[in-house]
Amino acid sequence: MTDSSTVLWMSGNEAIALAAYEAGVKVASGYPGTPSTEIMENLSRYEGVYTEWAPNEKVGLEVAIGASFAGVRALATMKHVGVNVAADPLFTASYTGGRGGLVVLTADDPEMHSSQNEQDNRNYAYAAKLPMLEPSDPSEAKTLLKEAFELSERLDTPVLFRITTRVAHVKGVVSKGEMMTSAATCGIEKMPAKFVMLPGNARNRRKVVEERMGELRKIAETDEYNRVEAGDRKRGFITGGVSYLYVKEAFPEATVLKLGMSWPLPEEKIKAFAATVDELFVVEELDPFLEHHIKAMGVACHGKDCIPNQGELNTAIVRKAIDPGSAPKLFSAPDLPMRPPNMCAGCPHRGVFYNLSRMKDIFVSGDIGCYTLGFLPPLSAMDSCVCMGASVTIAHGMAKALGAAGKGKLVSVIGDSTFIHSGITGLINSVYNNSASVLIILDNRITAMTGQQNNPASGCNIKGEPANSIDLEELCRAVGVKHVDEVNPHDISACKTALKTALDRDEMSVLISRAPCVLIPEMKKAQHIPYLTTTENCSGCRSCVQLGCPAISWTPLTPEEAEALGYKKKQKGFAVITEVQCNGCGQCAALCKFEAINRKGE
Repeated sequence: MTDSSTVLWMSGNEAIALAAYEAGVKVASGYPGTPSTEIMENLSRYEGVYTEWAPNEKVGLEVAIGASFAGVRALATMKHVGVNVAADPLFTASYTGGRGGLVVLTADDPEMHSSQNEQDNRNYAYAAKLPMLEPSDPSEAKTLLKEAFELSERLDTPVLFRITTRVAHVKGVVSKGEMMTSAATCGIEKMPAKFVMLPGNARNRRKVVEERMGELRKIAETDEYNRVEAGDRKRGFITGGVSYLYVKEAFPEATVLKLGMSWPLPEEKIKAFAATVDELFVVEELDPFLEHHIKAMGVACHGKDCIPNQGELNTAIVRKAIDPGSAPKLFSAPDLPMRPPNMCAGCPHRGVFYNLSRMKDIFVSGDIGCYTLGFLPPLSAMDSCVCMGASVTIAHGMAKALGAAGKGKLVSVIGDSTFIHSGITGLINSVYNNSASVLIILDNRITAMTGQQNNPASGCNIKGEPANSIDLEELCRAVGVKHVDEVNPHDISACKTALKTALDRDEMSVLISRAPCVLIPEMKKAQHIPYLTTTENCSGCRSCVQLGCPAISWTPLTPEEAEALGYKKKQKGFAVITEVQCNGCGQCAALCKFEAINRKGE
């Protein structure tokens, strides 16, 4: 009989945090990014593990590498695009190895639920010559992460650990396990030939990497990471990750080679498996990573000729793709109206974007955060969004390309956390190279998009303890910006004036839009007096509606209805504020010229 106290109901991210704790991880660093964020948040609650939010993923990985050099087990977490930022130290860490076990977790986002691209990070394992483990569910995520640390120390290698959105957020039964200890000892050990990657040393370590890959290929052939599940041999499937679950549901009778190590591949096992089935299918999300390498072995198989290479898979997609004639109608969804995301009621960013939307002929280069929603109607006030920190540098590039034609037209918008992540160097470049654009730092005191995580400008660390808070104004002045002004974004008029003044300058200006996120704890606890609509005063001008606030709705009227209610016959409707949604920011009241919006009780 199983002891119920050892059995838990956990998400994949929660299971990974527990596994890191049980594996003896001593240092963990990461940058919040969906779908990986909850790993660090949960790990920070375990005693004996140092956790931190790093300014960006490169810093986070380098911290973990340093901890490994000191002889302790270390974990770095990030979403898939974060590995792009961390790629520089990642590729070199493949050469140096470490002392304590080092695992780099990448959380990929098929379907782009909260990402700007749909990137398959299995390709990083191939390019960096690193092993990659890939679990299918929370229970296996917990098991494989502990195995990853053992593998890291056994072969002196960083290990890439890939999850996807479904594995990160699905719930499953997880069992508590035994606490592990590292074979390494904590302390300083000078190993310059191993850790100093000058060309002479790097050439020697390059040979070590190839020897290590040879050992990993042997492990891939024999280890339980990769297993054959016997069944009907008419069709055989090679798969891994969450795609394995879809295959098992769609074709429960089939024989399956389940790959828990997605790189390097067990070549001999794959060839032997292929020889036992009549027809071989490779089922994987996104890139034909397995398919390409399997075909390179000379093994005939079906893959992206029938399986989609975009978006998430599910049981129905897999069944229909491979056996359309017998596919049952699964996961049929009702035809629901679209529900686009929106900035929260009372969001301080709305005031900035409202003003930007009213300025003609300007180009707004945006960035990654809640404020990316400023792109959507009715604000429609963002013209580009590429990657973290790119808003500043894109505006600079456009300024140099346009010359005098760009004067007074270029604005970049970036959040406080994103500015710290990768916007500071762009600002340095803009000032150094004499740019003439306006940078707006949307300082809401938190990393809001991923769930209100603290950052170096928040004044708290990952545990909520007091920490140094960066002075953004002084930082901007220190890199050479002469014009740094603060504005309250809820004050629509003052915000407009500050923007126009900044755009009229012939040199770089920074506006810091400062107001706290409405979802941070102190704001949620505050007593907000909501605004209400006096509908009989409403002229139907729709100025408040153009803010796009979810607390404001529009009630349309026919001419007959307008006349019956005492409005002018040509009035097409009136605005209504839902009291329970209003956070009392006052932006709508500032726009109303007819005294139709007032605080409750006034």
